[in-house]
Amino acid sequence: MNVFTTDKIRNVVLLGNSGAGKTSLIESMAYLAGMIKKPGSISSGNTISDFDKLEISNKFSINTSLVPIVWNDTKINFLDTPGQFDFVGEVEEAISAADSAIIVISGKDGVNVGTKKAWELCDKFNLPRMIFVTEMDIDDVSYRQVVEDLQTLYGKKIAPFHFPLRENNEFVGYINVIQKTAKKWNPDGSVSHCEMPSYSTEYLDKYRETLMESVAETSEEFMDRYFNGEEFSENEIRAALRENVSTNDIVPVMMGSNLTNRGMYTMMVDIVKYLPSPLDRPVTGINANTNEVYEANYDFKKPKSAYCFKTIVDPFVGKYSLIKVNSGVLKTDDLMYNKHKDNEEKIGKLYVLCGNKAEEVPELHAGDIGALSKLSKVATTDSLSTKANPILYIRTPISIPYTYKRYKAKNKGDEDKISSALSKLAAEDLTIKFVNDSENTQSLIYGIGDRHIDMVVAKLKEKYKVEVDLLEPKVAFKETIRSTSDVEYKYKKQTGGHGQYGHVKMRFSPSGNTEEAFEFTESVVGGAVPKNFFPAVEKGLAEAVLEGPLAAYPVCGVKCELYDGSYHPVDSSEMAFKVAARGAFKEGFMKANPVLLEPIETLKVVVTDNYTGDVMGDLNKRRGRVLGMNPTDDGKTEIVAEVPMAELFGYDTSLRSMTSGYGTFSYELARYEQVPHDVQEREVNKRAKE
Repeated sequence: MNVFTTDKIRNVVLLGNSGAGKTSLIESMAYLAGMIKKPGSISSGNTISDFDKLEISNKFSINTSLVPIVWNDTKINFLDTPGQFDFVGEVEEAISAADSAIIVISGKDGVNVGTKKAWELCDKFNLPRMIFVTEMDIDDVSYRQVVEDLQTLYGKKIAPFHFPLRENNEFVGYINVIQKTAKKWNPDGSVSHCEMPSYSTEYLDKYRETLMESVAETSEEFMDRYFNGEEFSENEIRAALRENVSTNDIVPVMMGSNLTNRGMYTMMVDIVKYLPSPLDRPVTGINANTNEVYEANYDFKKPKSAYCFKTIVDPFVGKYSLIKVNSGVLKTDDLMYNKHKDNEEKIGKLYVLCGNKAEEVPELHAGDIGALSKLSKVATTDSLSTKANPILYIRTPISIPYTYKRYKAKNKGDEDKISSALSKLAAEDLTIKFVNDSENTQSLIYGIGDRHIDMVVAKLKEKYKVEVDLLEPKVAFKETIRSTSDVEYKYKKQTGGHGQYGHVKMRFSPSGNTEEAFEFTESVVGGAVPKNFFPAVEKGLAEAVLEGPLAAYPVCGVKCELYDGSYHPVDSSEMAFKVAARGAFKEGFMKANPVLLEPIETLKVVVTDNYTGDVMGDLNKRRGRVLGMNPTDDGKTEIVAEVPMAELFGYDTSLRSMTSGYGTFSYELARYEQVPHDVQEREVNKRAKE
């Protein structure tokens, strides 16, 4: 592939609901650009961007793919993202490298939760955007309804650039709102002018008025001319629209059919005309030596710097670090410095990825996206620069995973392989987390949702040839006591020769500090138990609290006082007093009104107002206590509640079902609290069987 300068680059992320047609849109554009002889299809499993075996078998995108398409003399780096909400980390990584977005809407499905989430992400990252409505070849698809729904949500900034022309229920052409012309497609794909249908006049006037208002608002002179009834020239309109699209004051709406490859030509032309190049997008970092702001701004004349927005780890190909060049020009064999790791590496060859194919290039200019191979210490969200000019860019905020499941190796002896594979998957996907919960002897996988975790398991099997079973996680219960006890325990054993003898008298009571497992004190007088055995008693208690006597959960908040006992000058030993302390603890604990404590989480659920009743009703069923409701900046409602952790298993699926995918949640530990009697009885019986 040729080298492109910054002004001839567009970085565009495709967003939208799963099934909206993002991947098929890439195929159509690649076909029109002459990259491929025939568009692939999801059903055939031969598309450029969905090349992973799991994507082909599941028939939806799992990973973000980079597909650069050259249109005339401009390279458009398309980032095709998954539409499933579970893979939001892939989307966030892609957005961090994009300068603009195209929100793809299925004409058949209309504006839905995926559309709204895509819009919110564009707002969060301040991305100029276009909207493309697919499936216009379906006769009963209403483009007008999609536009009206968008205008209801987002106001007059929604401006259709085209709308469909139909004859005999067939999608044959389009009306160009800017030029006020009607055009039909010829059999060879070219277009020719045709007469404007009378039924189109009403919508042409309406859509054009929206455009003219936007043009008028770009300057006082234009505003005066608009109110005086003057017409703007086509060049004036296009110049004003480019400015307004770049500042998010106007969002063009276009349409077409992926199946017939119609509508993409005009969109590609408009991407180059209206969407910003990297030169129009500011980017700043911090100079680590001076702590001053470094205005990179994709200036090729400034010192080299880049940002790693994504990592690909392939068992066969190796590791690729996908980067966006923020300043300067990267060349083969450049030395790049990673301030985060205080490490300098030669970058070797430079690549441009197109789906699963890597093409070597001699250099990458500021604003371009490429890949570096085999950089051992570079991780996603790391910054690269020169050692003389070390630059740090703000790390992209990536969604935190809250859904989790327990896993264990299906085949004994695979534990090390699984651990290695999981670390590679976590390097690729920052929304995956693996936790070794030693207190409860379980290994946990965290993900954005159940489907996300299922895909992690599928990747382990497909890519790394290891299998795990998913299980319901154990709740991190703890045990404590509510009253006091006084016990005596004697450990005496004679086996010939030296025996074992340890004798303790101990009091147990609540310490009031559930942050600590136990508190040990001694008040022995007269040397009834020699001081040199006190550490052995404490060690015995430390072992005993790891698995409590009630249900084998960790113990917390117990005060243990050694106040008397006896010893044998020959048979007493550290081991004997450890055993005696464990026995005393078990007996004393069970006599002091033992109870189970459960983790209580502060849960925050963000939903639109029409779902608040359903969510609060569901929380009540989960033994939750709603603490309050707060409005959010984006017009939603945040419900704050305290809910037992035991009741949150599967909450991700329930919330999505309740809110049609609109709801999101997060939680953090608030405290431990005594469980209700029926819950304790059920848990104790269950653990006894285990």
